[in-house]
Order: sequence, then C-alpha cells, then structure tokens
Amino acid sequence: MLSTELAELKAHMADNPGAVIEDVARERKVAPRAVLEALPDTMVRFGPGGEFAAAMNDVAQWGEVTLIVHTDDAIFEFTGSVPAGEIGRGYFNLMQPKGLHGHLRHGRCAAIAFVERPFMGKSSAFIAFINVDGGIMFKVFVGRDETRALRSDQLQRFHALAERIAPARAA
Repeated sequence: MLSTELAELKAHMADNPGAVIEDVARERKVAPRAVLEALPDTMVRFGPGGEFAAAMNDVAQWGEVTLIVHTDDAIFEFTGSVPAGEIGRGYFNLMQPKGLHGHLRHGRCAAIAFVERPFMGKSSAFIAFINVDGGIMFKVFVGRDETRALRSDQLQRFHALAERIAPARAA
C-alpha cells in the first residue's frame, strides 16, 4: 500500500472508527488486517497468532459471547459459550458435540487483534483472529448485560488476555 493510501486509510478510520472492517477493506481493496492496523493505536493492539489455542481456551471461560464469521456472502453470528478445545490432527478442535463445534485451522492464524472502539453508538470490544492472508477468520465479542452495556467481568478478562498476549507498548 502506498504511503498516501495508508495515510488516507488511517484518516478515514480515525474519523470513522465504528466502520464495518470488512466493508472498508472491500471498498479500499485492502485486507481487513490493514483496516484494523489503520485504527487509532488506542483502539487496537496485536499479538502473535501462535497464541490461538491459549486465547480460545481463555474465551471458553468467559460465558456467553458472540462469535461472528463475516464473509462476502453471509454474516454468521453465534451467541453462547465458546467451548474449550485442543489441538489434534492439524486443527484446534472445539470439544463439544452440540452448539458451537468444529475444527479450526489454528496454524493459519497469523495474529490476534484486541479491538475496543465505538460501534453503532455503543462501546464494543472484540478479539479478531487474523489469518495469514490478512483476512479475519472470526471475531469474538465481549457480551452485553441486560442494559446492553459490555459485561464488566468479560471486559476485565478481555483486558487481561490482551495484556498477556499483546502487551501495550510503552509510550
């Protein structure tokens, strides 16, 4: 990406931090990772993809969250508990027979982004698992309470996990 294009993307995301990541990526013909990287530094930080299993097994202890898979053709949302998993036969296997289950190609995870930003007039916090192509494999959103505020217990866990996997850089 040219430096002028990067500067324009950063300016756009500073002015529109709640924009749908995938829409901006498609419109600007860049990978979703580039859009995440263009967010203001106070809204995003990145950790290594090698922490995939640790992150997923931590999230498995949070209770009800929303997991979103956003493709060009559909947006799938699952609200519930993410099951714990284990690595076997080249996959991270979600270990429950019903609800959310399956086999995730953890080896394709190049980075884990921790994002806190406004979205549709509310605070949001999510983890984006980013693949080797710069795409978002899926996102896990901190849940909301009965008043639609972010669940404080999950937000604490989100911050603790972010600090462990993607420590904040000294200013």
